Amino acid sequence: MPFFIMLLAYVTRRSLDSTDSLNTESVWRQAFRWGASAPSGREARVWPGIVIVAIPALVLLVIDYALRMFSVMVLTALVDYLMLVLLMGAPGWKPRLKAYTEAWQRGDMQGAWYHVKDSLPARERGAASAPENLHLSVSCRFMVMIFERYFLIIFWYVVGGIAVAFLVRAVLALRDHWPQAAARPAFGVAANILSWLPVRILSFTFGLAGDLTGWLRTGRSSMTTYSESPSAVLLQAANSALTGYALEPSRFQKLHPGEWSEYGGRSFFAIRDLLNRSMLVWICVLALLVIAGIIV
Repeated sequence: MPFFIMLLAYVTRRSLDSTDSLNTESVWRQAFRWGASAPSGREARVWPGIVIVAIPALVLLVIDYALRMFSVMVLTALVDYLMLVLLMGAPGWKPRLKAYTEAWQRGDMQGAWYHVKDSLPARERGAASAPENLHLSVSCRFMVMIFERYFLIIFWYVVGGIAVAFLVRAVLALRDHWPQAAARPAFGVAANILSWLPVRILSFTFGLAGDLTGWLRTGRSSMTTYSESPSAVLLQAANSALTGYALEPSRFQKLHPGEWSEYGGRSFFAIRDLLNRSMLVWICVLALLVIAGIIV
């Protein structure tokens, strides 16, 4: 049952993303308003954020346990489905990337940067002045967003259930939206720990869904680098699994200068296609695990 719930929620969430609907970021920000003030010198404390997200996670755990104890499977499935639809999703990226690639095709790099600047981490916005740096920053951010909002949630839902999936998504929200900036690095460390195994599984999936020879040559090293950030792992793995220099803009420009205006669109098409094929691999593997009786 969890597999079919996950699959239905994934399809629903993808449809909502295509229309830029049901953005939950403002909900997380509102939920964290309690942490907007902190005593001087104690801005880095993390326990208020932990309390805020732990209470609803425990409530979800109790509800899930009670529904299963009383064999109310329809309600269990409905709760899981609704929660997954809320937890997953990256709305806003489709129109943003469309405007970005159109500006790139016109040669309007300033316009391209303008359309995606709000999606980039603050520390990378200055480096986005060069087209090559801009494109790598946007590509990396897009892959990380899709990983965190889909693959990571699905992984922890299958492993630990809806309460664990909620807790993982809440940690990501704390890292991004907790009012006290001094505490965010600690939440970021927790997010990296939760991402460590799933991002390396996705790295391997890139090899299966893309250029396996290229991934075995250079991308597999990301599987054994214990301290690499999720973004670095994804960028290295995707670059090795993609052909046509999709994540090597400088090299593409030197080899195909006449096609430079089409590079932005081509690159993102290749990245999206790799992510979609990787999700298909995950779905197929989960289906085989269901058939084998390993997961139910």
